[in-house]
Amino acid sequence: MKQLLQNYKTGELELAEVPAPALKPGGILVKNHYSLVSVGTERAVIEFAKQSLVGKARSRPDLVKNALNKIKTDGLLATYRAAMQRLNELLPLGYSCAGEVIEVGQGVEAFNKRDLVACGGGGYASHAEVVFIPKNLAVKIPENVTTKEAAFVTLGAIALQGVRRADLTPGECVAVIGLGLIGQLTVQILNAYGFPVLGLDVNQRQVEKALKLGLREAAVIGQDDVEKVARAFSDGQGVDAVIITAATKSSEPIELAGRICRDKGRVSVVGDVGMDIPRNLYYEKELDLRISRSYGPGRYDPNYEERGIDYPIGYVRWTEKRNMEEFLRLISIGRVDVKPMITHIFKIEDALKAYELILENPNREEFTAVLLEYDPAKGHTAKITLKAGPSVKRSKVPIVNVGLIGGGNFAKSVILPNLRKLDKVHVKAVATATGKSAQAIAKKYGCEYATTDYHEILNDEDINLVIIATRHNLHAPIAIEALKRDKNVHVEKPLALNTEELRAVIEAEKNSQGRLMVGFNRRFAPQAIKAKETFSNRKTPLMIHYRVNAGYIPPDHWIHDPVEGGGRIIGEVCHFVDFLQFLVGSAPIRVYATKISEGRAVIAEDNINITIDFADGSTGSILYTALGSKSLPKEYVEIFADGKNIIINNFKIGGPLSLRQDKGHYGEFKAFIQAILEGQPSPIPMTELALTTLTTFKIHESLERGGPVSISLEELGLQR
Repeated sequence: MKQLLQNYKTGELELAEVPAPALKPGGILVKNHYSLVSVGTERAVIEFAKQSLVGKARSRPDLVKNALNKIKTDGLLATYRAAMQRLNELLPLGYSCAGEVIEVGQGVEAFNKRDLVACGGGGYASHAEVVFIPKNLAVKIPENVTTKEAAFVTLGAIALQGVRRADLTPGECVAVIGLGLIGQLTVQILNAYGFPVLGLDVNQRQVEKALKLGLREAAVIGQDDVEKVARAFSDGQGVDAVIITAATKSSEPIELAGRICRDKGRVSVVGDVGMDIPRNLYYEKELDLRISRSYGPGRYDPNYEERGIDYPIGYVRWTEKRNMEEFLRLISIGRVDVKPMITHIFKIEDALKAYELILENPNREEFTAVLLEYDPAKGHTAKITLKAGPSVKRSKVPIVNVGLIGGGNFAKSVILPNLRKLDKVHVKAVATATGKSAQAIAKKYGCEYATTDYHEILNDEDINLVIIATRHNLHAPIAIEALKRDKNVHVEKPLALNTEELRAVIEAEKNSQGRLMVGFNRRFAPQAIKAKETFSNRKTPLMIHYRVNAGYIPPDHWIHDPVEGGGRIIGEVCHFVDFLQFLVGSAPIRVYATKISEGRAVIAEDNINITIDFADGSTGSILYTALGSKSLPKEYVEIFADGKNIIINNFKIGGPLSLRQDKGHYGEFKAFIQAILEGQPSPIPMTELALTTLTTFKIHESLERGGPVSISLEELGLQR
């Protein structure tokens, strides 16, 4: 299918051929009829992307600060690679569209196939022939509303939320500063509800357009005496509220709003304007300044937007979804008319011409609303072929053909660059949930095809190594499927989220001709290997302390979701458990964990102290905390035995001032590829993979019981 993408580094636009997105639980697949170009927002995004690196840094000093902190903890090279990876991403443009439902995901009851729906959401309601939409970001279109009109739904919800933030009561009068597309929609909504409206803009043509579309009172900023007009409009009292829908770096709209507002009036800020607020003016009138956040309550809340958890109507009357529905109702009853705003419609094949109009406007055309149109009869596929490459069957020398499932930041910044360094490795295919990600990776790494259906990879007989780098809840199920097809499998941690999954993986591995590897990379780090060798002939047990300055992750992040992420103990502490097991060379037999008290901005299970006893008498402690400073290196290990000790400081290599780091990612892939090519067992035995994973489950059990818990492979049907 076709999708409009932007290179974040250069700002260049591309109409790319990508696989159709995958259907996921909690959402729907929609075949677009129309999508609306948000002229102001999308122009700003493109212009930012076209800035130089220095220009971007000046615009976003917060990101520069984050990068400096990352250099301190992860090293200069790793930080540079991560930054370049982010800059080279292809971003989907668009966030308002309408079309027909073609597939309905699990857990979605409000929609059926062939329903006509309007959709919102950045990253979802894109300029693409097919889009995946979470259920709370889609609404049914009333029968007498066309998909062309419904494509305005997101911008209508933004305008409506700005009106709600103004907290109007019947009879109050309102001024709207900025009469672009959002401003004109705001004027129509205010007219629909019967509020007297004064429209203001610096552009006389915008004012004239708004007057033709139903605005009754208006003035041109910079030409008319706006304050005098506002006093006359409000019977000398000043307007009750001002809604700012302009876009400018200047704070003049904020200042103007303060001057024309009455005592104790309200200012609702929708547009991206300068926010240098004149304190005396706002203080003397005791004005309320209110920021309007996008489409309404639910925006930027992953539980609402991604997981489909609605807010009870008794507590939150107007969510973003209900704002979208109300906007379509206003169109349906004839109170809002968007048709006169439509100045241009381009076929999706001509999308780049639409942006030429918006960005350059070579013919000096007047435009307000620009729509992209799609062919609803066109079919789409979840797989696109890019090129032919070497394969196991066609190649005369042994080669490992890789199928990558998952294309997030870790896959792009760690897995793929390390695979590229290895001989006799060819990444044949990549599967991700979004087609644009799969296409971008496949294009960069010379893959033969990209897909949004990972079964294409599992069913490909040429592929003899499947790498799983999805979100955690898919690790075990996909690993089991791949092992049943006798594939070699490398799965990123964690291996499983619960004991049932772990048992199923063990059973699949036992009956498979393929090998199983988990991304416990730290045991392959040069410093880890050196420490192992140093204590290989030790006469005393080991004592190890592993301090992890993990960093804070907000509670609503997917890693904390018990279904999708499993939490940080299962999702990350497994790394450090495996490291201890590797160094000791003996099975963990008992674990005791404690945590701090839950409190404000504190997630107790992200701040734990773990003691693990091993069968040979060794003991290890893991202090894992999210309370530390970002400037402190993440990992610090102390190892003691036989009158000797070794310190590993964040796996940095080189001299004391070195910023280089090697956590063993290259080493783990090299070892696994070598095992496949030479017909050797997996570098990490299944018993150790199982013990590490089981220990993380036992850490949770220890926290719940408040005491030590025994660890035994027997409950998994394995023996050491």
